[in-house]
Amino acid sequence: MTQDLNALLTALYVKIDDEIGGTRWMGRPPLLTDSELVCLAVAQALLGHRSEARWLRFARKHLTGMFPYLPQQSGYNKRLRAALPLVKRMIRELAMDSDLWFDNHWIVDSTPVPCGMSRPTVQRSDLAGWAGYGYCASHSRFFWGLRLYLVCTPTGMPILWALANPKIGEREVLAPMLETDAGLVAEREGILLISDKGFAGKAFEKDLTGQGIELLRPSRKREKARYGEPMLKKVRQLIESVNDTLKGQLDLEQHGGRTFEGVAIRVAQRILAMTAATWHNRKTSAPVTRSLIAYNH
Repeated sequence: MTQDLNALLTALYVKIDDEIGGTRWMGRPPLLTDSELVCLAVAQALLGHRSEARWLRFARKHLTGMFPYLPQQSGYNKRLRAALPLVKRMIRELAMDSDLWFDNHWIVDSTPVPCGMSRPTVQRSDLAGWAGYGYCASHSRFFWGLRLYLVCTPTGMPILWALANPKIGEREVLAPMLETDAGLVAEREGILLISDKGFAGKAFEKDLTGQGIELLRPSRKREKARYGEPMLKKVRQLIESVNDTLKGQLDLEQHGGRTFEGVAIRVAQRILAMTAATWHNRKTSAPVTRSLIAYNH
């Protein structure tokens, strides 16, 4: 297998088709299959096209060999939002199809997903009630939007992810994530969960211990130095590099979503693109597991 966008999309198409099988449709089947739709969405994220209208114009000129039929912008947007369950499923399926999935060292962090920049936007947005104001300590700025919570392996392979209001505490978001996928946690032994100080809490750590999870985090002020703390600085760089892949290369903060469904699918689209690249790099024995260089041009 080679490392380029065509090779990735071909392998991804085969994988999706194998997973979903022959989809049955009432009436005439769509000209763009679900497998092709998801591959098209991954290509859009990897090539850095934020505007769907510009993306479809580009695809009609350069990708007709792989996608003979392309819908109009409204049809593409509607199909993509409806495909959110399939996109979420493929993130998990690709992760499980890699040896990275069996790593019992997990890293968790949250990162801002801004959804509006002005007061009138906040007041009129369909995201009101779901999104909220939050503070990003890394960039010393306030934002209005959501937070993306990502649990991944040190190589950046996603295990769990969720979007939440930034006013909700980090422990209050992570606990339901682990509870929802309790089976995934139960089938592993000796999980080491690496986090920052925001996940500190005696009751929370006690619950994690009951699930067989050991929490490795920095000590808070006036707290005795914790076991393994010296190694955390290097580990923290790993999760920061994953966030940089999502934000710096896949334009997470410029997602363009204005509704609940719109934001959710655009975030999932970017996580799937990173997962697909990591999965394909692993399959082809690429020297850098999470590199997107071979696919973004």
